[in-house]
Amino acid sequence: MSAPAVGLRLTLKHILFTTDFTSVSENAMPYALAMARLYGSKIFVTHAVGPEPPLAIPLEPVPVEMDPHWQDARRNLAQVLETGAIRTTVREGILEQGNLREVIEDIIQRHTIDLVVLGSHGRHGLKKLVLGSSAEEIFRTASCPVMTVGPRASSNETKSANFRQILFATDFSQGSLNALPYALSLAEENQAELTLLHFIPMVPSLHQDMVRAEGENRLRALIPPDAEDWCKPHCVVAFEFPAEGILALAAERNADLIVMGVRARGARSSAHLPWAIAYEVVCHAPCPVLTVRG
Repeated sequence: MSAPAVGLRLTLKHILFTTDFTSVSENAMPYALAMARLYGSKIFVTHAVGPEPPLAIPLEPVPVEMDPHWQDARRNLAQVLETGAIRTTVREGILEQGNLREVIEDIIQRHTIDLVVLGSHGRHGLKKLVLGSSAEEIFRTASCPVMTVGPRASSNETKSANFRQILFATDFSQGSLNALPYALSLAEENQAELTLLHFIPMVPSLHQDMVRAEGENRLRALIPPDAEDWCKPHCVVAFEFPAEGILALAAERNADLIVMGVRARGARSSAHLPWAIAYEVVCHAPCPVLTVRG
């Protein structure tokens, strides 16, 4: 789905919710359901059974009806589809075998998915280097926006898509600005307070007033003229490292959603490294993070 023009509301007809049947996925499910209720969407509940590891001596593949991993996944998926509030939602279960990223992208294309919702374990350090991060791989490669619910996002029963406090973080690159229409549209939909953020580390104090004024002017230029009719926009320029600044402001303002652009996998940057900004925010954010690929 291409980014909507500024001033147009989102249309989310099809939402893909990916589950691994753990508490991490359970924590993300209410957000998928809330978005589906808000936009009248159909949810595709998806699980990917990992490919069999290669054997020294190739054997004939096990038929699906005899594969215990497939059968367990089939039973778990059927249970998810009939548990709790999802029973009253238009939904479809999809069980596939293969690499999770490739399965998700195939489903995005086949079913014209508008939004992916998933949970993240928030792996760090050596564990992340060894095991990788499925969430980061997905939000850096998916051809539609991805809402990631990290391990520190609220897990209470009041989850909804009624986002009252929305943060939009930008470095003014075209990639980050691709996410702006989504922040504006969700702010309009929810009559929200929308805070536009720009963080600049290591600026000498002598120049900070001038740099702050310039940054605030650039942020204000991103806000449509009629925005105050349907949301409460604010602009914040601060001299911090972006991930730390975004997380601090999200905690201070009790944010319901963070929106930001991400560089595609393989982009010429440090975005793929374990300490990349978007992944760091996802791991520690107290709310979901909506990322739009540049």
